[in-house]
Amino acid sequence: MKNKKVIHIISAIVLLLFAILTLFMSSSVIFDWFDIRVKEGNYVLFIVWANFICSLLYFLAAYGFIKGQKWTFSVLISALIILIISFIALQFYINSGGIYETKTIKAMIFRILLTFTFSLIAFFMFRKTLLKKVINM
Repeated sequence: MKNKKVIHIISAIVLLLFAILTLFMSSSVIFDWFDIRVKEGNYVLFIVWANFICSLLYFLAAYGFIKGQKWTFSVLISALIILIISFIALQFYINSGGIYETKTIKAMIFRILLTFTFSLIAFFMFRKTLLKKVINM
């Protein structure tokens, strides 16, 4: 039982830190705080907005981990879907000649993998409750 609580807290802290970083960076580009827009180069606005939305979902998921809520998995899957759809759209954007930075692709792959990892953690932490819900449908 203590191990489970420790995993909840560690997951929440790491996710919270990632949420803060994501919120700061994406909102800085959107609202052009600290002249970050210029420093970012050829950013893709819909990717920045997807990251901004996901940062809010990360905050919610961190809270869910702390409180041990089964809906944490659903929140993280929602963020993962947003990121995957955005990444697919980015590929179409690039193939149609859109201007982008290569670091955007690397960052999106990292975000997708990290969100997937936290989704798996949430699934395994709450699997008994989630499986009961699926079976009762």
